[in-house]
Amino acid sequence: MTTQQLETTPKTALVTGGNRGLGRSSALHLAGTGVDVILTYRSHPEEAEAVVAQIRDTGRRAVALQLDTGRPETFGAFADTVRETLAATFDRDRLDILVNNAGHSAQTKIGDTRLEDVRTLLDVHVVGTVMLTEALLPLLADGGRIVNTSSGLARFTGDDGSSVYAATKGAVEVYTRYLAKALGPRRITANTIAPGVVATDFGGGRVRDNAPARDQLSTLIAMGRVGEPDDIGPAVASIASDAMGWVTGQRIEASGGMIL
Repeated sequence: MTTQQLETTPKTALVTGGNRGLGRSSALHLAGTGVDVILTYRSHPEEAEAVVAQIRDTGRRAVALQLDTGRPETFGAFADTVRETLAATFDRDRLDILVNNAGHSAQTKIGDTRLEDVRTLLDVHVVGTVMLTEALLPLLADGGRIVNTSSGLARFTGDDGSSVYAATKGAVEVYTRYLAKALGPRRITANTIAPGVVATDFGGGRVRDNAPARDQLSTLIAMGRVGEPDDIGPAVASIASDAMGWVTGQRIEASGGMIL
């Protein structure tokens, strides 16, 4: 590949959980900045293909790949698939951006916490984030970007049913700082984005579909409302941009100023 080709080749991002919610918004806004996108989905392939179609309508290239981020034993084979996809679809051998977004929620009320819920939360949010990053690091270009997803709940406490979920996000934030230090010599930045309350289908849509809850939560937010997915997607695209090359190891909260 010539220097001229390198200068004109679009960047390529991988966004986990890109078929809905924050991942979908992140994938679309990355594409809006001229980035080609590989997005993953665990289920609902029709949603993933709809996002792929939207991205292609903008003139960018996109592919959807199935991935369960709670099954790290599959990550080696997944990395091979990503390598093949980069070559076949994007004429690339490297990723430029990795967005670890995929996640799920489970209620772990203190005094009534189930071991299986703790394990699945840790598997997806901590083990999945760490081991998928490890599997994809050989494919990440020098000067690249890693954006890991945390939560406002790692700073402020909410209902105690979020206790373990929030704790996993605290672990992600610490891991990201270590990642930033280790990858600094390669000019790869690693940051976390910490959304506040966002009206999505996460947790069964308990914020999106509950108007009284939204109204009550809005009183805790400086901007006077709960977030929407398209408040977060542009922030992810910004963190992944060239303009953020001197920002690494940071927790960037996108909460509209919740519980300041």
